[in-house]
This record gives sequence, structure tokens and C-alpha cells, in this order.
Amino acid sequence: MAQPSDAGGIGPATYFRVSATIFLVVAVLRVARALVRILAHSSLTGAGIGLRRVMAKELVGEVPAEIDFFELAPENWIGLGGRLGRQLKEISLERPIIAHGLSLSIGGPAPLDEDLVHAIKDFIKTHNITIYSEHLSYTNDGGQLYDLLPMPFTEEAVLYTADRVKRVQDILGHQISLENVSYYLSPKTDFPEVEFVKAVIEEADCGLLLDVNNVYVNSINHGYDPIEYIKQLPLDRVTYLHVAGHYVEDDGLIVDTHGADVISPVWELLAVTYRLLGDVPTLLERDFNIPSLDHLLGEVAMIKERQQRVH
Repeated sequence: MAQPSDAGGIGPATYFRVSATIFLVVAVLRVARALVRILAHSSLTGAGIGLRRVMAKELVGEVPAEIDFFELAPENWIGLGGRLGRQLKEISLERPIIAHGLSLSIGGPAPLDEDLVHAIKDFIKTHNITIYSEHLSYTNDGGQLYDLLPMPFTEEAVLYTADRVKRVQDILGHQISLENVSYYLSPKTDFPEVEFVKAVIEEADCGLLLDVNNVYVNSINHGYDPIEYIKQLPLDRVTYLHVAGHYVEDDGLIVDTHGADVISPVWELLAVTYRLLGDVPTLLERDFNIPSLDHLLGEVAMIKERQQRVH
């Protein structure tokens, strides 16, 4: 006569199968996320510039060969229809586009704006965007502050920020990249900035947008070796680079303005970065005092010249 089974328990064999299945699913998800990062990286090459609305008409059907991709702030384009919407669509068919967020406030105290994340998800799907990046900072404390404010370099901030990044990635269905930002003071420092950046990137399992100019700016303002800083970062997670100009105050403080040409020490640091990483795709940032397109293409050529040196 058959003995009744213990309906309230799970036998060793069943427990093993469930555990093995869970382990396999987690492993597959990690591999899938790594592949997404690799494929997104491999879809970009060379050098790009920021795409601004005033440029759109000039670029439709006539994107200069020197420009390999564009970066834009999705908050400035989401919901646009009409002429600008059509122009953006045409440009996105000609060149890859990166979405670089301004206002998600990933490290801020205000609740995560999931409506914005869903809007970004729809936007990047519409324009076949494979990389979405944001700043490792905060911009909102219940209202937009219109600046990138520094975060405390603490373990609590690492875990808090990483949890928010994971939520964003869950909604989007793929990894995002976080940018190391320039900062002029920190509210609390339990460990160095580079350790904070590394810890957040690894805890969140996301990519790194390495801003070379920000490394230079911080190295001067806070007195550290920029090359050693870059070497300590999780370089296998770098998706692309930023390079830009800045402004020097009368007292020597350097402010990351994106309003001037890239200076020689930053070009030199970019060349070192390429020697460490290879010719990673690089975006020239210019947000103020914007010169002619020909002038920007001159700096794009300087990026490509340094990329070619590593071959």
C-alpha cells in the first residue's frame, strides 16, 4: 500500500532542482546583461558630438562623415512632434544616438521619477537607442535644482544609489551607464571618490561613462593623480567617454562648463586613457559658447587622431 506523501514539505531532490533552476536563471540574466553592454559598445565607434535642436535642420540628410554618432538629452526631446520630431527620426536613421539624461537625480533624496523612466524607455525604443547614461549625482530634492550636486561618499549612499539604478534597469530592460561627475565639495567622505564610483558601478551592475575632463577637473581641484584615478576604475565597464573644455576661475578653481575648447592637458589625459582602454567611442561635449559645426569637427578630428594612435 502506498504511503501518503508529506504534502507540507519539499524533498531534497525537488529542493535541488529548484535551487539549480534559480542559479541558472540568475547566471543567464547576468550573461544577457553583459552581452547587452558589449553589443551596445560595439555598435559605436569613433567620435560624436552632442545633438542640439538648433543643429537638427542643418544635419538632416547631410551628417558630416566625421561624426560617427550623436548624444542628446532625452528630456529635451521627449514628446516633440512636428518638424523637430521628424528631423530627429531622420537623423537617428543616419547615425546611432546615445541618450544622456539630465534630471533623473539617481542619487537624490526625492522618490525616483518612474514616469520619467517609462517615458525614456519609450523614447529610446522609438529611436533605436542602445545606450542610456546618467550622472552619478542628484539634481532634485523635491524640486529641480538645475545643477549636478555631489553625493556623500559613504557605504549608505552606495547601496541607496545602486538600488535606484537597479530599479531603472529593471524598467528599461537593460543596463544603463553612470558618469563620474565633477564636484567642488562633498557633504561627507568616508572613502575616496574613485572608490565610491567603483562601488556604485559594481553594486548596481551597470556601465561606466568615463568623463575624462571631469577626472582632470577634480584632480586639480582636489589634488590627486588623474592617471592613477582612471587606473583604479572598473575599466571593463566603460561604455564610452566624454571630453570637454572648462573654465578656470581667478582663484584657480576649475569649473566644468563645457563652454570652451579642450585644453592640452585634457587631450594628453585622453591619449593615456586610450592606451589603457583602446579607442573607446568618445563624445565631444559643448553646451555653451557653441562655435560653428566646422570648429566642432576640428576637435572631433583631434579625438580621432588620438584614437588612431593606439592601433
